[in-house]
Amino acid sequence: MKIALGVDHAAFPYKEPVRQAVEVLGHEVLDLGTHSEASMDYPRIALAVARAVRSGEAELGIFMCGTGIGGSIAANKVRGVRAALCHEAYTARMSRLHNNANVLCIGARVVGLSLAIEIVETWLTSPWSGEERHARRLKMIEEAES
Repeated sequence: MKIALGVDHAAFPYKEPVRQAVEVLGHEVLDLGTHSEASMDYPRIALAVARAVRSGEAELGIFMCGTGIGGSIAANKVRGVRAALCHEAYTARMSRLHNNANVLCIGARVVGLSLAIEIVETWLTSPWSGEERHARRLKMIEEAES
């Protein structure tokens, strides 16, 4: 599976370790930046990750910034994207099982690196349940986008 990965300057130190964790799980990484700790505008990267998922260039996306809040807000503006802000493994798992989240957002100033990697691993290994009640709820969200 191809995973779009993007970070802002605050999360730049997490980028390479997270990339390695994704690759260890057997996935290909589409690196959408940023490429340094120089200050930059997080929406640019968050939107690039979300658009890569929407277009099918990547099957799933991961975006990290300082808190994850701005990135999740930006990514969720892209039609068809279900970005989940997760700060521990339980919500990461549930975001996939119940919400079929296709973009994971993490706050690098909120969680340590080892927890961020645990969140990513949990999220990538948790399947969408496909249960009717969850599909019905996602359809309601899709209808609100139109």
